[in-house]
Amino acid sequence: MVPSFELAEALIAGGADSARIAIQHGESLHDADRRCAQITPDGPLVPSVPFRFDDDIVIVLPTYNERQNLEAMIAAIGQYIVADILIVDDNSPDGTGRLADQLRQQHPHVHVLHRKRKEGLGPAYVAGFQWALTRGYQLIIEMDCDFSHAPWDVPRLVYRSHVADLVIGSRYVPGGGTQNWDRRRCLVSRLGNHYVNLFFGTDIRDWTGGFRCYRRDVLAQMDWAGVKAKGYVFQVEMAWRVRESGAVISEMPIRFSERRHGRSKLGWQSILEAMTRVPKMYVRSLLNSRLKPPSQR
Repeated sequence: MVPSFELAEALIAGGADSARIAIQHGESLHDADRRCAQITPDGPLVPSVPFRFDDDIVIVLPTYNERQNLEAMIAAIGQYIVADILIVDDNSPDGTGRLADQLRQQHPHVHVLHRKRKEGLGPAYVAGFQWALTRGYQLIIEMDCDFSHAPWDVPRLVYRSHVADLVIGSRYVPGGGTQNWDRRRCLVSRLGNHYVNLFFGTDIRDWTGGFRCYRRDVLAQMDWAGVKAKGYVFQVEMAWRVRESGAVISEMPIRFSERRHGRSKLGWQSILEAMTRVPKMYVRSLLNSRLKPPSQR
């Protein structure tokens, strides 16, 4: 139990597991420590009450065949933070969309956006972001529905957003990492980020990370018609566009775990898309730089 987010971040950057750290809020440190519970002896610490921030927050969960994870994820998020949740379902054949509708009826903070077909991660997130923008949310979070992103890290993401326009939960800053990944998955992720770094530098360490919090203004100014990425390179394109706008980007360490149920949706098509789209973004950056006045370069 620690008294502040700042101390928690210092411990996590030094290698502590964020699942084993609870941050005091809304009560004395002694009472918070006494009331903090664990789901299992080795499981994450759960606060007695979820965090409540002043911002209007929505968490966008894209789903395709996530029926086994969805209900548990909704419940887990609610243990750590008070926020609305938007489920964006791409007509999942396993009935995820029907379950989402049932959860919407049970929980007023759950919303559902049905899409006619699977078009990729990028279009699903764009649809979710645009839904959130029309409803005035101040913070828009994206995360996976398969527990590879830890629900207990969501309050940390929100807190960090108070000093940044985009916060990226990063595997490749001090304190970050992966759990239960095979060698192929580690290699693909590492090589993917190194590939992007060759073009854009290392000011962002985890370009492909999909656990993020955007401030409303940075998304409201986005040229959505120009966002073409469909697969996991969508994360790269969004970070690149935010950086090109001059907005502030911050990374915080997370531990990315292998999904609980189902199969990873990362395929060769996504890898090939990244290999061709990143150079196009790089050329666009060069052109943008030449168009800027000398004082802004």
